[in-house]
Amino acid sequence: MLLNMKKTLALVGTVFSAFFGCGQSDDFDTMVENTVKEEVPYIYADSIPASNNYLFLDARELEEYQVSRIPGALYIGYDDFDLSRVNGISPEDTLVVYCSIGYRSNEIAKQLEEAGYQTVFNLYGGLFKWSNDEKPMEDDRGETKKIHGYNQKWSQWIRSGEVILR
Repeated sequence: MLLNMKKTLALVGTVFSAFFGCGQSDDFDTMVENTVKEEVPYIYADSIPASNNYLFLDARELEEYQVSRIPGALYIGYDDFDLSRVNGISPEDTLVVYCSIGYRSNEIAKQLEEAGYQTVFNLYGGLFKWSNDEKPMEDDRGETKKIHGYNQKWSQWIRSGEVILR
């Protein structure tokens, strides 16, 4: 019981630091490292070849996905995630799961590994880093520079693109 309480307090402290201890000029990588546990391997956007065979899975909420996503990404959600959403995907496929910064995608990626998917990565820094690196994004109409900022606190980490908050 005491160990669980210590882990909970450590997690709360980490999240508190990420939200309130980091200013606009603080380092994005430090924020990611303080917020996301690397429980599945990271993959970095700059290491993904242009002609890749990776399947991108978007672990954000539908409203976020509708604003923008990695081209060709499939929506799988987070709050309402269900393994039935990946029924047609082979366990041998290489999966890259992402969200805004990597926290939610890490949680979903763990579930995919536990379900038998063999090669699962968490996109380092999520769609925020992808956008900051000026990688392509799309919406239902085609290419876009818009990106859902999740909320005011988290949107401070977006350096490139048009931030949308709803």
